[in-house]
Amino acid sequence: MIRGYVDREWLLEAVEFYNRMREEGFFPDNFTFPFALKASARLFDFTLGIKIHNHVVKLGFELDVFVQTSLVCMYAKCGRLYEAQKLFDEMSIRNAVSWTAIITGCIEHGKFEEAVGLFRKMLEMDTRPDAFTLVRVLTACAHLGDAKSGEWIHRYIEQKGIEDNLFVATSLVDMYTKCGRMEEARKVFDQMREKDVVTWSAMIGGYSSNGHPKEALEIFFRMQREENVKPDCFTIVAVISACARLGALQLGTWASGLIDRNVFLSNPVMGTALIDLYAKCGTICHAWEVFKAMQERDTVVWNAIISAFAMSGHVKISFALFNQIEKLGIKPNGNTFIGLLSGCTHAGLVDEGRYLFQIMSKVYFLAHKIEHYGCMVDLLGRTGFLNEAHQLIKDMPLEPNAVVWGALLGGCRVYRDTQLAEHVLKHLIKLEPQNAGNYVLLSNIYSSTGRWNDAANLRLIMKDKSIRKAPGCSWIEVEGLVHEFHVGDQTHPMSEAIYQKLNELGEQLRILGYVPKTDVVLFDIEEEEKEHSLGQHSEKLAIAYGLIAVEKEDPIRVVKNLRVCNDCHAAIKLISKITSREIILRDNNRFHCFKEGTCSCRDFW
Repeated sequence: MIRGYVDREWLLEAVEFYNRMREEGFFPDNFTFPFALKASARLFDFTLGIKIHNHVVKLGFELDVFVQTSLVCMYAKCGRLYEAQKLFDEMSIRNAVSWTAIITGCIEHGKFEEAVGLFRKMLEMDTRPDAFTLVRVLTACAHLGDAKSGEWIHRYIEQKGIEDNLFVATSLVDMYTKCGRMEEARKVFDQMREKDVVTWSAMIGGYSSNGHPKEALEIFFRMQREENVKPDCFTIVAVISACARLGALQLGTWASGLIDRNVFLSNPVMGTALIDLYAKCGTICHAWEVFKAMQERDTVVWNAIISAFAMSGHVKISFALFNQIEKLGIKPNGNTFIGLLSGCTHAGLVDEGRYLFQIMSKVYFLAHKIEHYGCMVDLLGRTGFLNEAHQLIKDMPLEPNAVVWGALLGGCRVYRDTQLAEHVLKHLIKLEPQNAGNYVLLSNIYSSTGRWNDAANLRLIMKDKSIRKAPGCSWIEVEGLVHEFHVGDQTHPMSEAIYQKLNELGEQLRILGYVPKTDVVLFDIEEEEKEHSLGQHSEKLAIAYGLIAVEKEDPIRVVKNLRVCNDCHAAIKLISKITSREIILRDNNRFHCFKEGTCSCRDFW
């Protein structure tokens, strides 16, 4: 009866039966104690757990391996990891379940490195792990982003012939995706004979979170063709995230329709995903409607809508929502301030950013994380306070990462401070020796100031180290289908019409006095060649296609994987005026809403 109650999660009834058993004069044995301890662990009732532990000692079962393992689990679950570890160390006999119990306890308390270390000791003690142990330790590797340990465990799994286990294989996929190793994840995924919805969701989510949204959708459509697999909430969140990255509003809306609308409005995680989709597709009014309809608004939901307005350029509304949080007694967290500081960065609000950065620690007692320093350095750098931004980095109590130094390098590009840029790049090369973006930014600075030899030397360094610049890529969704364009792309079925439209626009732009900003082109080539290169940037091709294929009353929505260049920004402003079309472009930094010759960013990005 006690076991039955525990298995059905009727935990209070299980405890009541345990007490009745003792009152009626029956002594619990080594079969009773594990289930009684499991009930107390799941209830997080440490007092009850201690009471049962006393019964264990009095009745002489303290050396029984099953009872000892249950005690380790109970102490760990109740937040007493020290006591759990002590009990584990005192065990004379340990089986796979005992090791899994202490490894799980470490993971639940965020001690992931210790969990991996215990797994190594387990193998050294010649104890063979079961599938559940492997799943848990792979989870620890995923949290750590420790692909090296994950690969070692993968080799062990193959040696022991356990790779066909569905749960183990799915955990491998999840571990590789969390470590950013999508090729390895795909290899495991493709070799799996059996896949459940969790496996498919892990792969879809992995592609989406690692910057491969098109691949995420391709996997999702493959999943749709499977007869026995239906998407769940986690699948849909991953798909919506991919659609948000692509700016695929129609596709995202269709995917959200696969789950009942009430689920989105009652589930903060799903509601947040939907708010994020609408915000990243430039339909902030829809994001607001979802927010208002949410049945439960926790800090995560509030953060989502604050960030949505901030990224859309409505910073004052973000500030108003922040004030509303305070009135409602909801405590802001670090992510709240990341949204607000990002909004300040987009709008160039230096004083407001400094104030928020200050009150975060002094009023709300929240520690500044690396992301907050990154936002502040970005804000100060973009507004010309390069020395202050550099000093902030020097004074950081944390070790600055590539994002922080990269933010300062971006400011150096805007204000063409080559001396500081060179200093910053030295740090970036140490942190990210294979990141082409660092070299490209400095090369652009050299090019824009006429230092062609220095720019050429950087290109040689990149060539010697086999470092390649990420190609510019833009996406546009038309009637639920996402079209992808690269610079100079001629693979689209309507390429001829697209280039004809570009030529027409080019003539109209020249009549208005538009002159291409050739200083943004990286290479030292003739002016005519530079103009040709600029005219075929991926975002211009996508917009030209949008002008042909998107209904006149609808806005043209384009997403680019890199920062939009000065020339394209100037040209698109005029294109919006010539065509009387609203063009919404989201680059890797912010939103640009072009209308009647102006941009929502007010030329600050």
